[in-house]
Amino acid sequence: MEGKNKPFRETGAAAMSSSLTPDKPIELVCVKLHLDVAGGAAENFTITINSETDAVYDTVIFSQDMNTATDVFWLPEQPIPIVNNDVIDFAYANSNSRTWGLEVIYR
Repeated sequence: MEGKNKPFRETGAAAMSSSLTPDKPIELVCVKLHLDVAGGAAENFTITINSETDAVYDTVIFSQDMNTATDVFWLPEQPIPIVNNDVIDFAYANSNSRTWGLEVIYR
């Protein structure tokens, strides 16, 4: 899976429910999340591989409590392969309506 890095970007001020739906195998390189103000509630930002094969294979690959955080930069030790039309879901309840920016780098 060699190739050029590509970004996936989304922003919002309500609950995050974003999905990266690749049409071919990719590698997840890094994820960046910025909140305009710390989250202020014990709610996790999560990244889940939603398996196209069956829900029994769904896997949370990252989780971070955003209560006092404004920035998350997650760089896996190695790029994570995403295959079989699996979807990557990004979620954050955001009950305090913080403005957020999500950037995902993949190749």
